[in-house]
Amino acid sequence: MVVRRTFTVLALAALALSTAVAPATAAGAGGAGRAEPPPGGAENGTRLMEGVSLYPRAIELEHSGEADGTIVVSTVTFDGDTGHGAIFHSTDDGRSFERVGTVSDPGATQGLCCSTLFELPRQVGDLPEGTLLWSASVGQQEDESTRRMTLPVWASTDQGRTWEHVSTAATASGGKGLWEPEFAVSPGGELVLYVSDENQQPTHSQVIVQATSPDGVTWSPLTDVIALPDSGLRPGMPVVRTLPEGDYLMSYEVCGPVQDCRHYTRRSADGTAWQPVTEIGAPVETADGTHFRHTPNISWYDDGTPDGRLLGVGQMLYGADGAVLPGSGSTLMTNEGVPEDDWATAQAPVSILDPWNNYCPNYSPTLLALPERGEVLELSTGYESEGGACTTYFGVGALPD
Repeated sequence: MVVRRTFTVLALAALALSTAVAPATAAGAGGAGRAEPPPGGAENGTRLMEGVSLYPRAIELEHSGEADGTIVVSTVTFDGDTGHGAIFHSTDDGRSFERVGTVSDPGATQGLCCSTLFELPRQVGDLPEGTLLWSASVGQQEDESTRRMTLPVWASTDQGRTWEHVSTAATASGGKGLWEPEFAVSPGGELVLYVSDENQQPTHSQVIVQATSPDGVTWSPLTDVIALPDSGLRPGMPVVRTLPEGDYLMSYEVCGPVQDCRHYTRRSADGTAWQPVTEIGAPVETADGTHFRHTPNISWYDDGTPDGRLLGVGQMLYGADGAVLPGSGSTLMTNEGVPEDDWATAQAPVSILDPWNNYCPNYSPTLLALPERGEVLELSTGYESEGGACTTYFGVGALPD
């Protein structure tokens, strides 16, 4: 698993970041003159920006007044050896994007990974409703014998154009990783941050933990959400969504023996009290056992039914027999709002050619449903045909039936 987290160094070696920030505008998939993609490259979609662009996240503003409906995207990018959060806007339902802001954490000179983006649905402390929050894993390139990775929290009150450091939500208790932060707000108004923690080794190779804050400034100690009895198992990559009746749904992978990074979910009534930490959860799979492995993500949207609808995506698509299936890299899953029930497969808007367990191709793709248009936006990463940089591509497709 450590190999999967070295993409900051590898990406820098692949290509120096271009400073171009011209708007990215969607072209026809596979249009005339498009170069044949390399293994792990995009077969369609539009490049979001020039140069390295990793770990995309997308939200549609819902609590920002006149800016509501704007799609905001974040990725991890680099300027020389220093990582940054790149922030983009789309005001045409994901057809084009323009870079509008940058998050520059001082610690990112020593490594930046796995950023997250969140809009506050209500006021938290002095942070008003509609504030955007950004966090990431910082400091992984320091020497492991002395490093203590951190999770900085940055806030924007102008839809991502400018940013202010608010706090550090957590610092690693040892020299191992803190990966893939994710935010939610509890029914009582507490800000919650979830993260994958490697610092309980050798008892646990990795666990998912959480911290809470009444104001985004002061944070509780990290407490376990998922810590499986098998010390070799690695729950990670938490993603949290709110369901119609108020339940919180966590999506995550479980790597390690037998599981091989399969996709699971679990529920909480309040986003802080989850089912027993030793339980693995409910698998995300179809009736015939088709499932994702590696870097899963999940999205919920209102389709007019009581439960709404769920969408899932992951790096690679497998069958029940453990073989990689045709459609790996170009498939999403859909579910009628009850994640413990069977899922179904559908075509993804962006197709990545033959992804494998690697930091780039189709690594942690993100989905944003646009139900008012009957569409879904996807952002995923792949290798460029020329130069070989790992970069982000976006595309819009029809929502599955």
